[in-house]
Amino acid sequence: MMKICEILEMDNIEKGQAISLHDAHKNSIFFLKKGSVKIVNTTNDAVKYVVKRGNIFGELALYNKEAATEELAYAIEDCVICYIAADQMEDLMEKHKSLKNGVLKIYGLRIQKLERRLHDLLYKDSTTRIREFIFDYLQEFGNLNDKGTYTAKNLLSHKEIANLTNTSRQTVSNVLSTMRKEGVIDYNVKFISSTK
Repeated sequence: MMKICEILEMDNIEKGQAISLHDAHKNSIFFLKKGSVKIVNTTNDAVKYVVKRGNIFGELALYNKEAATEELAYAIEDCVICYIAADQMEDLMEKHKSLKNGVLKIYGLRIQKLERRLHDLLYKDSTTRIREFIFDYLQEFGNLNDKGTYTAKNLLSHKEIANLTNTSRQTVSNVLSTMRKEGVIDYNVKFISSTK
């Protein structure tokens, strides 16, 4: 039986480099082996979501090839990606139901996050959305130390956080500054951490 790793192509992607989901890697599914990437909507240049090591992206090519051409991935730190053509991935998913279920689960989790963002936009003020985003980001991308503090790489700009929380860059700056003054978080250009 052929292992999936035997048919995957692998690339090293430097921080800041684009991973085109519609040119060189057209209709490919990507496995992020190392690093983090942000997925950007090319029609409005807004960050849609962030993918961390151990996850996949580009899976939209399996379900909606046209919509997949409106996405672009950027490495927000040095990355190692493995990729496979969408049609090969479809064949593998038909042969291995657990792989299909795994991809559907990831897609379902992304839909849940988008639904939550929509709910938050309708029912929460901008300050609450930003504060909750920061804590969620720290839990998802950070490491917990023995003092109960999460520390994560500071991978997103204030503008990108604003895109992800449907707020303005200035509001993000003000909320982060207030959170720092309250002693809830600390951050610099490299790291962000919770202090409670």
